[in-house]
Amino acid sequence: MNLWPETEERPVVTVASFLEAAGTALDIELHAGAKGLQRPIPEAALNRPGLALCGFFKHFPNRRIQLLGLSELAYLSSLSEAERCARLEAFFKRRMPCLVVARHKRLFPEIAPLAERYEVPVLRSSMITMNFVNAATILMENLMAPRLKVQGTMLEIMGMGVLIMGRSGIGKSDTALGLIKQGHALVADDITQLRLDSAGCVIAAAVKVTRYHMEIRGVGIIHVPALYGVGAVRGEKKLDLIAVLSAPTDGAGARVLESRGTRRVFGVPVSEVVIVVTPGRDLGNVIEAAARNEKLRSLGHDAEKELDTQLMQALRGGRQASE
Repeated sequence: MNLWPETEERPVVTVASFLEAAGTALDIELHAGAKGLQRPIPEAALNRPGLALCGFFKHFPNRRIQLLGLSELAYLSSLSEAERCARLEAFFKRRMPCLVVARHKRLFPEIAPLAERYEVPVLRSSMITMNFVNAATILMENLMAPRLKVQGTMLEIMGMGVLIMGRSGIGKSDTALGLIKQGHALVADDITQLRLDSAGCVIAAAVKVTRYHMEIRGVGIIHVPALYGVGAVRGEKKLDLIAVLSAPTDGAGARVLESRGTRRVFGVPVSEVVIVVTPGRDLGNVIEAAARNEKLRSLGHDAEKELDTQLMQALRGGRQASE
């Protein structure tokens, strides 16, 4: 059974979703143009429209968030009221996704009516211009990153992000519950959403409606932080290891062998182990051991290679002694 979807989701980011995701981190608020909040933002980069405000619109990137900093506002202040109105109207006619004014600077009175007329949201932030550019670009790249929804339970074990996968009913949630009782933390149950962040890491999180909840057969839905404390949950975690729980035989009756390999997720190599489920086997301990071993491997300690080296040295030593 193929546990991975074949296609990735490419989310459409709107001004409203950008504003919601920015929250208090970018200290941003809506000033005018609320009718345009559903405008899509096709590109992650931001643009400072100095040339456009001067009247030069060739190659103007109107698919990006436009940002006014001190330089642009100082230039507009140097113009007469009539000239400023004409420049701003020509600018708003390009119908960019939205306009952001940095440093919480006072807006010219002409901006709000133009925002309403052309339905272009105008936002204000208290952040310094370059700090806003850096933070907003990272936020936009994360919002626009490709996503996958996979059937699996995600945990943080000893600082390692472990995704437990397997067919429905094989015991993913029960195994995860045992690990939570041992002091590890839940990230997502049943459905885990994966995305590629701006640093090239695969990040796992729960879908919003099921966050912090688990479904346990025979018990029902439980709220993990209410039962085990807030330390038993995480909002998101980097994916370090995939643990696939498998029945002893596949659908055709062939025996399934335990193995270690690598799976590429968004092109990023992620270690994967196949663990056979048999009666009486403590899967929680096995997965915890796999996570600890993967952590050691990431630090440069590979037990398999070390044992292989010792065996080769012993074999060479035995040959020399016999000679």
